[in-house]
Amino acid sequence: MSAVIGLAAACGTSSATVTSLSSTAAGSGSAGGLGSAGGGSNARSGPAAGGASGIVDSVSTSSFSLLTSAGQEVTVDETSSTTYQKGTSSTSASGISIGEDVLVLGTTSGTTITATQVIMQPTGRTGSPTSSGAGVIPFQPGVPTTSKSVGQIPANYSQGSGTIVSATTANSATEAALAAYPGGIVDRVVQLSSGEYEVHNIGVNWPHHIFVNQDFKVVGAN
Repeated sequence: MSAVIGLAAACGTSSATVTSLSSTAAGSGSAGGLGSAGGGSNARSGPAAGGASGIVDSVSTSSFSLLTSAGQEVTVDETSSTTYQKGTSSTSASGISIGEDVLVLGTTSGTTITATQVIMQPTGRTGSPTSSGAGVIPFQPGVPTTSKSVGQIPANYSQGSGTIVSATTANSATEAALAAYPGGIVDRVVQLSSGEYEVHNIGVNWPHHIFVNQDFKVVGAN
């Protein structure tokens, strides 16, 4: 199984922007490092659409930080175009406060997300920090990467293949993946030749990829 830190997921294709992926693995290193690669990773050339969910633990004028349920600290940069939602209603940045449970969608670069959308969720939706759900295994320095698969892995899946997607497609895939496997930081979403999607996740020991079908339903992970 993959030694790469990542999630994989899939979603619909309308309004997606795609960028070809290189077949070359994006670097090497220990399985625990953010953005590190093990036995070959999905290549990437820079920041891409992704997101994270967790509990807000600090707030400033134009940014805030959150702690995921796997203990990852994420910096969220807000811009004039960032939108905010609570339930089915639009809200504003003033709604972000310490202790708020949020889902952030935007452009991920390492552990920083430039938010396009911040969704305030029901309390407890993402779980308390260090208490991951759905069998997520938090990263611990020196602990070997977990190697296992669950559910259905797309036929002929190969790391480093496919196209990076963005916009509504990436957001929907990211949201589905984080709902099923909260705790990591999604740093890209890849459409596979099968039509399914892979959401690549950093900052956790497992799962490294979550696979989601075109209906935004999680079907497998490794």
